[in-house]
Amino acid sequence: MQSTQNLKEPSLPHAWADLQAEAKSSDWLEPEAHRLAFADPEFLLRRETRGIRFQLEMLKPDLAQAEAGIEHTVVVFGSARFVDRAAAQAQLLIAQQSGLAQGIAKAQALVRNAEHYENARVFAQMVSRACSCLPEDEKLFICTGGGPGIMEAANRGAQEAGAPSVALNIALPHEQHPNPYVTPELSFKFHYFALRKMHFMMRAKALVAFPGGFGTLDELFEVMTLVQTRKARPVPILLFGTAFWKGLINMDVLIEEGTISPSDLQLFHYVDTPEAAWQAICKFYQLKVD
Repeated sequence: MQSTQNLKEPSLPHAWADLQAEAKSSDWLEPEAHRLAFADPEFLLRRETRGIRFQLEMLKPDLAQAEAGIEHTVVVFGSARFVDRAAAQAQLLIAQQSGLAQGIAKAQALVRNAEHYENARVFAQMVSRACSCLPEDEKLFICTGGGPGIMEAANRGAQEAGAPSVALNIALPHEQHPNPYVTPELSFKFHYFALRKMHFMMRAKALVAFPGGFGTLDELFEVMTLVQTRKARPVPILLFGTAFWKGLINMDVLIEEGTISPSDLQLFHYVDTPEAAWQAICKFYQLKVD
């Protein structure tokens, strides 16, 4: 008997087909009780359906990354306020022409911190190029929060190396847009910080924290706490910029006051060059790359 159905076609109708059919019918604008539940935005946004939204926000980026072959990432954090060297120099020139001391000092700080931008960019290039020769199931991909500054630099470096990179952006009151160097099909937007943090950790094989503010510190200590309490397996946690991090956080005080153990200092390492950061990751995983 000749089949009239493709063997690979599902037996049950696809929800998307139902939704398209609904859109064409007169029922689309009927009272909410008559709408399909999964096509009812008011229903999905109720307080009682928050758990469903959690599940969706967990599942959508996970499926997309799995389908793209993204299984292992190097997560790069850092300030969203840093710019590249050329932009920093241009702003310093404008400030000097204005003659305002406060503006000049701010621009000088931008120039100084532009080195962190450039280092993040070079580091991402290095990781992306080195991993291009690894087997598909061992490749490491750059992952950032998707915004400007250090995040932009890392996505930019990956793009310049011809590699895709992941962005886990978040909806904020002052609207953070994805930077232009993110791979579009790997650019995800979150409503819940908790789910975004979960996705950072799900595939992270290393964390590189460049100088940054509250957001950077939040993510850094989140990861350190998970590893310290053994809720996550150890991964290389690299603090890029020794002078900045030691000036900001006096870890010795925590030991002296008994709030952490001396062995907790082994959870992280200071690095000052892209080469040192990449070598630390390679050493941890015994990667053999050129």
